Amino acid sequence: MRSYDRKVKISFNSPVILSFTMICLVSLLLGAVTKGKTTDLFFSVYRSSLLSPATYVRFAGHVFGHAGWEHFLGNIMLILVVGPLLEEKYGSSNMLFVILATALVTGIVNFVFFPRVQLLGASGVVFALILLSSFTSIKEGSIPLTFILVALIYMGEQVYQGIFVQDNVSNLTHILGGIVGAGLGYVMNKYKMNRY
Repeated sequence: MRSYDRKVKISFNSPVILSFTMICLVSLLLGAVTKGKTTDLFFSVYRSSLLSPATYVRFAGHVFGHAGWEHFLGNIMLILVVGPLLEEKYGSSNMLFVILATALVTGIVNFVFFPRVQLLGASGVVFALILLSSFTSIKEGSIPLTFILVALIYMGEQVYQGIFVQDNVSNLTHILGGIVGAGLGYVMNKYKMNRY
Protein backbone atom coordinates (compact mmCIF):
# COMPACT_ATOMS: atom_id res chain seq x y z
CA MET A 1 0.00 0.00 0.00
CA ARG A 2 1.42 3.32 -1.08
CA SER A 3 1.06 6.38 1.10
CA TYR A 4 0.68 9.77 -0.47
CA ASP A 5 2.18 12.84 1.08
CA ARG A 6 -0.20 15.70 0.86
CA LYS A 7 1.24 19.14 1.27
CA VAL A 8 -0.92 21.72 2.92
CA LYS A 9 -0.61 25.16 1.38
CA ILE A 10 -1.76 28.44 2.80
CA SER A 11 -3.80 30.31 0.20
CA PHE A 12 -4.24 34.04 -0.18
CA ASN A 13 -7.98 33.44 -0.39
CA SER A 14 -9.31 36.95 0.03
CA PRO A 15 -6.93 39.53 -1.45
CA VAL A 16 -8.96 42.66 -0.67
CA ILE A 17 -9.82 41.71 2.91
CA LEU A 18 -6.31 40.44 3.67
CA SER A 19 -4.71 43.53 2.09
CA PHE A 20 -7.08 45.78 4.06
CA THR A 21 -6.09 43.96 7.26
CA MET A 22 -2.37 44.34 6.52
CA ILE A 23 -2.70 48.06 5.78
CA CYS A 24 -4.57 48.52 9.07
CA LEU A 25 -1.81 46.66 10.92
CA VAL A 26 0.95 48.70 9.26
CA SER A 27 -0.96 51.89 10.05
CA LEU A 28 -1.25 50.88 13.71
CA LEU A 29 2.46 50.05 13.93
CA LEU A 30 3.44 53.31 12.21
CA GLY A 31 1.23 55.19 14.64
CA ALA A 32 2.97 53.53 17.58
CA VAL A 33 6.45 54.26 16.20
CA THR A 34 5.65 57.91 15.35
CA LYS A 35 3.64 58.53 18.54
CA GLY A 36 0.46 59.07 16.53
CA LYS A 37 1.83 61.50 13.93
CA THR A 38 1.17 59.22 10.94
CA THR A 39 -2.28 58.42 12.32
CA ASP A 40 -3.08 62.13 12.53
CA LEU A 41 -1.60 62.88 9.11
CA PHE A 42 -3.01 60.00 7.03
CA PHE A 43 -5.25 57.63 9.01
CA SER A 44 -7.91 59.80 10.67
CA VAL A 45 -10.31 62.38 9.29
CA TYR A 46 -11.10 65.76 10.82
CA ARG A 47 -11.79 69.30 9.59
CA SER A 48 -8.70 70.59 7.80
CA SER A 49 -7.88 72.79 4.83
CA LEU A 50 -9.29 71.67 1.49
CA LEU A 51 -6.08 72.99 -0.06
CA SER A 52 -4.07 70.25 1.65
CA PRO A 53 -3.72 67.01 -0.38
CA ALA A 54 -3.59 65.08 2.92
CA THR A 55 -7.22 66.07 3.58
CA TYR A 56 -8.32 64.03 0.58
CA VAL A 57 -6.15 61.06 1.59
CA ARG A 58 -7.79 61.13 5.02
CA PHE A 59 -11.31 60.99 3.51
CA ALA A 60 -10.61 57.32 2.72
CA GLY A 61 -7.51 56.63 4.84
CA HIS A 62 -9.28 57.01 8.17
CA VAL A 63 -10.65 53.44 7.90
CA PHE A 64 -7.08 52.11 8.21
CA GLY A 65 -6.29 53.96 11.44
CA HIS A 66 -7.04 52.63 14.91
CA ALA A 67 -6.65 54.09 18.39
CA GLY A 68 -4.92 51.00 19.78
CA TRP A 69 -4.72 47.20 19.74
CA GLU A 70 -8.14 46.66 21.29
CA HIS A 71 -9.80 48.93 18.71
CA PHE A 72 -7.86 47.24 15.88
CA LEU A 73 -8.60 43.67 17.02
CA GLY A 74 -12.30 44.35 17.60
CA ASN A 75 -12.76 45.60 14.04
CA ILE A 76 -10.38 43.25 12.24
CA MET A 77 -11.74 40.06 13.82
CA LEU A 78 -15.22 40.79 12.46
CA ILE A 79 -13.84 41.80 9.07
CA LEU A 80 -11.80 38.58 8.84
CA VAL A 81 -14.85 36.48 9.74
CA VAL A 82 -17.37 38.09 7.39
CA GLY A 83 -15.21 39.64 4.66
CA PRO A 84 -13.73 36.57 2.93
CA LEU A 85 -17.17 34.97 2.49
CA LEU A 86 -18.47 38.17 0.92
CA GLU A 87 -15.41 38.54 -1.29
CA GLU A 88 -15.90 34.98 -2.50
CA LYS A 89 -19.54 35.70 -3.36
CA TYR A 90 -19.27 39.21 -4.82
CA GLY A 91 -15.66 39.29 -6.05
CA SER A 92 -12.67 41.40 -5.08
CA SER A 93 -13.54 44.49 -7.12
CA ASN A 94 -17.01 44.74 -5.58
CA MET A 95 -15.56 44.33 -2.07
CA LEU A 96 -13.02 47.05 -2.76
CA PHE A 97 -15.85 49.30 -3.94
CA VAL A 98 -17.88 48.62 -0.75
CA ILE A 99 -14.88 49.50 1.43
CA LEU A 100 -14.05 52.67 -0.52
CA ALA A 101 -17.68 53.82 -0.67
CA THR A 102 -18.04 53.31 3.08
CA ALA A 103 -14.78 55.14 3.76
CA LEU A 104 -15.71 58.12 1.59
CA VAL A 105 -19.29 58.44 2.88
CA THR A 106 -18.27 58.25 6.54
CA GLY A 107 -15.18 60.41 6.05
CA ILE A 108 -16.95 63.20 4.18
CA VAL A 109 -19.94 63.23 6.57
CA ASN A 110 -17.60 63.48 9.55
CA PHE A 111 -15.57 66.24 7.85
CA VAL A 112 -18.65 68.31 7.02
CA PHE A 113 -20.85 67.83 10.08
CA PHE A 114 -18.42 67.16 12.94
CA PRO A 115 -15.53 69.61 12.54
CA ARG A 116 -14.19 69.07 16.07
CA VAL A 117 -14.29 65.25 15.98
CA GLN A 118 -11.37 63.14 14.79
CA LEU A 119 -12.66 59.91 13.23
CA LEU A 120 -10.61 56.77 12.70
CA GLY A 121 -11.17 53.04 12.51
CA ALA A 122 -12.81 50.38 10.38
CA SER A 123 -16.08 50.10 12.29
CA GLY A 124 -18.05 51.67 9.44
CA VAL A 125 -16.63 48.97 7.16
CA VAL A 126 -17.55 46.32 9.74
CA PHE A 127 -21.18 47.48 9.75
CA ALA A 128 -21.24 47.68 5.95
CA LEU A 129 -20.05 44.06 5.74
CA ILE A 130 -22.49 42.87 8.40
CA LEU A 131 -25.49 44.39 6.60
CA LEU A 132 -24.14 43.28 3.22
CA SER A 133 -23.83 39.70 4.49
CA SER A 134 -27.51 39.58 5.33
CA PHE A 135 -28.27 40.13 1.63
CA THR A 136 -26.33 37.09 0.42
CA SER A 137 -29.39 34.88 0.10
CA ILE A 138 -31.85 37.44 -1.23
CA LYS A 139 -34.35 36.27 -3.84
CA GLU A 140 -36.36 38.31 -6.32
CA GLY A 141 -39.30 40.02 -4.63
CA SER A 142 -38.38 39.08 -1.06
CA ILE A 143 -36.52 40.62 1.85
CA PRO A 144 -34.57 38.14 3.97
CA LEU A 145 -35.72 37.92 7.57
CA THR A 146 -32.04 37.83 8.53
CA PHE A 147 -31.60 41.28 6.99
CA ILE A 148 -34.53 42.65 9.01
CA LEU A 149 -33.21 41.12 12.24
CA VAL A 150 -29.62 42.28 11.65
CA ALA A 151 -30.81 45.78 10.74
CA LEU A 152 -33.03 45.99 13.82
CA ILE A 153 -30.44 44.62 16.22
CA TYR A 154 -27.29 46.33 14.96
CA MET A 155 -28.79 49.60 13.82
CA GLY A 156 -31.20 49.81 16.73
CA GLU A 157 -28.34 49.39 19.17
CA GLN A 158 -26.40 52.17 17.45
CA VAL A 159 -29.35 54.56 17.55
CA TYR A 160 -29.89 53.76 21.25
CA GLN A 161 -26.21 54.22 22.10
CA GLY A 162 -26.00 57.41 20.06
CA ILE A 163 -28.86 58.93 22.05
CA PHE A 164 -28.30 57.54 25.54
CA VAL A 165 -24.63 56.55 25.87
CA GLN A 166 -21.87 59.14 25.98
CA ASP A 167 -18.63 57.56 24.76
CA ASN A 168 -16.01 58.01 22.04
CA VAL A 169 -17.79 55.66 19.64
CA SER A 170 -19.05 57.19 16.41
CA ASN A 171 -22.48 55.60 16.22
CA LEU A 172 -23.30 57.66 13.14
CA THR A 173 -20.35 56.04 11.34
CA HIS A 174 -21.76 52.61 12.20
CA ILE A 175 -25.19 53.59 10.94
CA LEU A 176 -23.80 55.10 7.73
CA GLY A 177 -21.64 52.01 7.15
CA GLY A 178 -24.69 49.81 7.60
CA ILE A 179 -26.69 51.92 5.15
CA VAL A 180 -23.91 51.73 2.56
CA GLY A 181 -23.60 47.95 3.02
CA ALA A 182 -27.35 47.41 2.80
CA GLY A 183 -27.72 49.68 -0.21
CA LEU A 184 -24.85 48.11 -2.11
CA GLY A 185 -26.03 44.63 -1.11
CA TYR A 186 -29.42 45.39 -2.60
CA VAL A 187 -27.89 46.77 -5.83
CA MET A 188 -25.35 43.96 -6.23
CA ASN A 189 -28.01 41.30 -5.75
CA LYS A 190 -30.58 43.03 -7.94
CA TYR A 191 -28.13 43.34 -10.82
CA LYS A 192 -26.46 40.01 -10.06
CA MET A 193 -23.06 41.63 -9.50
CA ASN A 194 -21.40 38.58 -8.01
CA ARG A 195 -18.71 36.33 -9.27
CA TYR A 196 -21.07 33.46 -10.19
